Amino acid sequence: MLKLFSRFLSVGIINTLIHWMVFAALYSLNIRQWLANLLAFIVAVTFSFFANARWTFKAEATTFRYVIFVAFMGMMAAGIGSFADHTHINPIITLISFSIISLIFGFIYSNFIVFRVKK
Repeated sequence: MLKLFSRFLSVGIINTLIHWMVFAALYSLNIRQWLANLLAFIVAVTFSFFANARWTFKAEATTFRYVIFVAFMGMMAAGIGSFADHTHINPIITLISFSIISLIFGFIYSNFIVFRVKK
């Protein structure tokens, strides 16, 4: 499990860099945090999904798996971004919070739902 999480974390670091760069670019264009966070997430999660399917979980990257992963994680991204907008949280705090929350819940969801091996 530790090796699996280490691989997931490695992909997550790259995913986070992608997410933060896209978020910063969109936010600098005066796009609201909830939408900037959601769009940045979609770009980053696409990379993350395929990298984790192939390298971390060594599983087939099916359309169904992609859809359920993006839907779950996207709702979380929009929810955190929306909360940040309503409470006027600094965008950096939004990014840090989402990065930590998505790492934890993303691993649990990926390991036990998305890439679960049926016995």
